[in-house]
Amino acid sequence: MTDFAGERIAKVMARAGLCSRREAERLIAEGKVSVNGKKLTSAARNVTAGDRIEVAGASLPRREETRLWRYHKPPGLVVSHRDPQGRPSVFDRLRQQLPRVVSVGRLDLTTEGLLLLTNDGGLARALEHPSAGFVRRYRVRAYGKVDEAMLARIAGGVEIGGVRYGPVAASIDQVQGDNVWLNIAITEGKNREVRNICEYLGLRVNRLIRVAFGPFTLGELRRGGVEEVPPRVMRHELGPIIGKPHANRRRKTQGS
Repeated sequence: MTDFAGERIAKVMARAGLCSRREAERLIAEGKVSVNGKKLTSAARNVTAGDRIEVAGASLPRREETRLWRYHKPPGLVVSHRDPQGRPSVFDRLRQQLPRVVSVGRLDLTTEGLLLLTNDGGLARALEHPSAGFVRRYRVRAYGKVDEAMLARIAGGVEIGGVRYGPVAASIDQVQGDNVWLNIAITEGKNREVRNICEYLGLRVNRLIRVAFGPFTLGELRRGGVEEVPPRVMRHELGPIIGKPHANRRRKTQGS
């Protein structure tokens, strides 16, 4: 029988900064997690502060204070803890600089710019969910021609290949020969959303930079640089989200 007191164990593991909820479920399925000395066979288990949780024989780390970092992701890195192709990852690059962190959403291999990282898996999922209402802003360089009338037609959203994308705020920044620079803002962050929208407009993206995620901006952070968001700034911007329990949401956000 499932114990409905407390919180789901995968969520507790994520909030301890050990891993994401999905990775926690994988560890449980592999038989590496025990509660009060008994190995778990299912993630359908709630735990309380009085339960003793062990992962691979080690006690679950004490939950740390929630922290958040801005990272200027360079192109050529995947945003994954486990890549089947063995490509270099953001987490490999930052292992010596940061504690165990998870990303707020993802950016694909060739996309660069702002990536938020946190030691609180529950917070990451809450921030990336569309209900949080955070706008993702991008600078896009693409090959092809586009005009303001075309951009106006996608302002209310567009359906591409059976996928419905929400409102798109897009404007032309400058034209350089056969390339155009666009400013694009979206609120959902679906898989390859910006690239798919540009392809729909007849454009071929050759550079994609995320410059802001909600109130957090890339600013002057150098490529490959990482800086912690000061606690007072994080509390000011995210206070209501940090202060409430995070719903058990699951969403694939591969990035644009």
